Amino acid sequence: MSKKHPIQLSDHFTYARLFRFVLPSIVMMVFTSIYGVVDGLFVSNFAGKTAFASINLIMPFLIILGAMGFMLGTGGTALVSRVLGEGDKEHANKYFSMITLFGILLGVILTVVGVLAMRPMAILLGATEAMVDDCVLYGRIVVCFLTSFMLQNMFQSFLIAAEQPKFGLLITLAAGVTNMVLDALFVGVFRWGIAGAAIATGISQTVGGVVPLMYFLFSKSSPLRLRWTGFEAQPLLRSCANGSSELMSNISGSLIGMLYNAQLMRFLGEDGVAAFSIACYFFPIIFMVYNAIAQSAQPIISFNYGLNETLRVRKTYLLALKTAVGCGICFALITIFCSREIVAMFIDRSYPAYDIAVQGLPLYASGFVFFAINIVSIGYFQSVERAKYATVITLLRGFILLTLCFYGLPLLLGKPGIWLATPLAELLTTLFILIIYMGRKRNGKENSISLQHGNHAKEILQEV
Repeated sequence: MSKKHPIQLSDHFTYARLFRFVLPSIVMMVFTSIYGVVDGLFVSNFAGKTAFASINLIMPFLIILGAMGFMLGTGGTALVSRVLGEGDKEHANKYFSMITLFGILLGVILTVVGVLAMRPMAILLGATEAMVDDCVLYGRIVVCFLTSFMLQNMFQSFLIAAEQPKFGLLITLAAGVTNMVLDALFVGVFRWGIAGAAIATGISQTVGGVVPLMYFLFSKSSPLRLRWTGFEAQPLLRSCANGSSELMSNISGSLIGMLYNAQLMRFLGEDGVAAFSIACYFFPIIFMVYNAIAQSAQPIISFNYGLNETLRVRKTYLLALKTAVGCGICFALITIFCSREIVAMFIDRSYPAYDIAVQGLPLYASGFVFFAINIVSIGYFQSVERAKYATVITLLRGFILLTLCFYGLPLLLGKPGIWLATPLAELLTTLFILIIYMGRKRNGKENSISLQHGNHAKEILQEV
């Protein structure tokens, strides 16, 4: 029996082939997000509600620091994949090595910043006297592993560009199993509490970051190989600019998380923070699935963009979009019909936070489909190196509209408005994207987001 042909970026992608290519990345990113969920499950069940709320309170700051890895990985993958598509393997490896070395240097610097800023940040985010020490303890331990976490985030994208999504999946599975086993041991058996959860997360991130680093250093079969190289401003700035929307997405999401926590502490206290913590643990899994689809499609789009294969670029985007929307519908239905079971994993049914979360999660899930459309569309603009459009849409959906909805809806709807703020912001962002293209069709003018390698953007949005 002949072996299945390995999927390559130059292939003609059908829905089945794209799904095969995307699936390992989806599982990989879901396992990455499960690190935090596992921490939450063990901490909430063994260390109590206050420790659980403390992790959620400091988590946005940790996400902002780690988001630099997503920025370099996403922006760098688009650049490296395009150069590979142009047939210049030498420069592709040079840029890949340069971006990786820069990520390591940046990780060391941000680790020092994170350790020094952890206590002031916890106080700034509204930690009570009972919570602040837990926030600082968890945050400082996790941030000591920040460089590995950034490498893990970067290599998730680069392993796809290296046509090794299955290997990336195996690494992430190993890291995920490490996290779960150590959580059970450190928190459940040794009763180290919040410190045990932080150490387990850090060690698992080390597995996820260091193993692919060794692969890129020593593999002879990988199209991407690490080597020593100097820094050049232009490709680094281009990668950072192209990945800036990914950075802004994480930063804006974290800033909004801080605003949510401040408002919830103000009106509902620890019960409100604990209730919304469930959304904060559950929502990243949804985001990671959409992000995996977008990031898996990205090197395919960028590679074909470099080849001037505009029809393949268009088809890949549409296939990715349909896949994400299908996942969004499934996630929304599961959340709506299983909200009690989801909440019960984190909070005892006797706590006031349980009822708050059960009522709020279905409202929150109503925006999952719009979220899918927006994330994949942002990934598309990153893939064709239209960073400013991806960044504008990211800021619009992730900060501007969300802030307006978050402060405006509660005035109109009361407490349900807090949960509906995110869905409304996602819906308005989707409408904003469609209005742009409707306006372009009406006036018949060339739109500024057309591709240099073919004017097919209009057709794409019309089909969507």
